[in-house]
Amino acid sequence: MSKTVLVVDDETRLVSLVKAYLEQGGFRVVTARNGREALFVARQEKPDLILLDIMMPEMDGHEFMRVHRQERPTPIILLTAKVEEDDKIIGLELGADDYVTKPFSPRELLARVRAVLRRGSQEVPAGLRLHVADVTLDLERFLVEVNGERVDLTRSEFDLLAVLMGSPGRAFSRLDLLDRLQGTTFEGSERTVDVHIKNLRSKIEPNPRQPRYVETVYGVGYRFAPE
Repeated sequence: MSKTVLVVDDETRLVSLVKAYLEQGGFRVVTARNGREALFVARQEKPDLILLDIMMPEMDGHEFMRVHRQERPTPIILLTAKVEEDDKIIGLELGADDYVTKPFSPRELLARVRAVLRRGSQEVPAGLRLHVADVTLDLERFLVEVNGERVDLTRSEFDLLAVLMGSPGRAFSRLDLLDRLQGTTFEGSERTVDVHIKNLRSKIEPNPRQPRYVETVYGVGYRFAPE
């Protein structure tokens, strides 16, 4: 069955082009013109991924994310302009998985969409669990617990934690983490890892300013502290 992608943008011509690109790539595509309409479509269609513009009338992309993230953990890729650097960071902090900078090529767009969806559909052995220190990660059920308390993570935060917990004590560079999460690296994306790490720490650390689990390895990147 084809994966469903919701494209949200108030530029009619862009939406038509993106819809055509994705349909040629084998996806089912639904669309919305603003955040308010997108909430309705997302609730009805339950898309597998959302391509989301930030600057839109009625409800912008940031406000849409604040509401939608409380309802579903759908992977979200932002559609941004190069001048919107602050908007990109805000979007990532709200839980976006990635961003594509306008103008973009059809090949890049399809690569990003497939990479994010591939991360969410990878086969894992039944019952596979990682337990390090006070953190338990269940890959099959997409579940994380800290000291027995459930923690809700976005797809990118979960995948990032899985990589780090899979090799406790090993230092991963930002580029290495990007390669494991996306399969390739893109301009400006190292900052994306930093934002996801910040979000992850805010959810699992007793004191995010003095992280116990996800440690910074200065000059290298990050590691999950061994027991």
